[in-house]
Amino acid sequence: MIPILLAVAVLIFTLMYFVPGDPASIALGGSTATQADIEAAREMMGLNRPYIVRLGEYLKNLVFHFDFGNSLTYGSPVGKELMRRFPNTLAIAMASIIFALIIGVPLGVRAAVKANTAEDRLSMFFSLLGDSMPGFWLALLLVLLFALKLGWLPSSGSRNWRYFILPALANSIGGVAGIARQTRSSMLEVIRSDYVTTARSKGISEAAVIYGHALPNALIPIITICGTRFGHMLGGTMIIETIFSIPGIGSYMIDGINSRDYNVVQGSIIYIALTFSVIMLITDIIYAYVDPRIKAQYAKEKKRAAS
Repeated sequence: MIPILLAVAVLIFTLMYFVPGDPASIALGGSTATQADIEAAREMMGLNRPYIVRLGEYLKNLVFHFDFGNSLTYGSPVGKELMRRFPNTLAIAMASIIFALIIGVPLGVRAAVKANTAEDRLSMFFSLLGDSMPGFWLALLLVLLFALKLGWLPSSGSRNWRYFILPALANSIGGVAGIARQTRSSMLEVIRSDYVTTARSKGISEAAVIYGHALPNALIPIITICGTRFGHMLGGTMIIETIFSIPGIGSYMIDGINSRDYNVVQGSIIYIALTFSVIMLITDIIYAYVDPRIKAQYAKEKKRAAS
């Protein structure tokens, strides 16, 4: 995680360094500031220093103080604003992945059980359609139908759980499709295995064979796609939060891009990269609890290290 996060920090700092525009001018209000004021601000903000010196200072503050700097537009600490907005972004991503799992896994299992039938082809067609559908377009359709036409759900805000239903649905459509396809592929690899045939020969019900024997052995690829999709859903909230006016990290970064607030953009991307890395780390750890072979491997390595 450490080298990945450092690489992301260096990359985004370098990209923002070469982006046209002057942070000092932005901080002073653009055209209202005089050239002398801008030069004084540049000196105070350290913008006249060489690139490598500024990069080293930024990394030092980031690594040792977890300091993302202050917003050039509002003057507030970026780190505190990210912490305040993160629960909304996490709530959307969590609701999205839960919805994707509830729909995607049973859909993929059903498609594998009914492989090469009309039901299987229809399921995979809708999965491909969902994976190809732009999330922002679906979000607008959901607002038109459920908020404006039917009036069942609110179209913007984050006052209670009802405000997160439409954003989660719009953000999860790609996850449903991806998880369904991966579940089908994984199930097809194990459904014809000898232990599944043996379980059927013992007279065990088909549901117990599928969900008690086949699905647990197909979980590793499914867990992988879930972890990856969860990370993508965190990043995907950028547009979703803007459409539904939810104060999250995504909408904060969009505002930073529109106002050319470099510190906000850098901090938001690094924060999302950190969260994504933690999610993938948790995904790797979960492997040991669902696959006895990996758990046994960890136990052997621990025993070898102890000896």
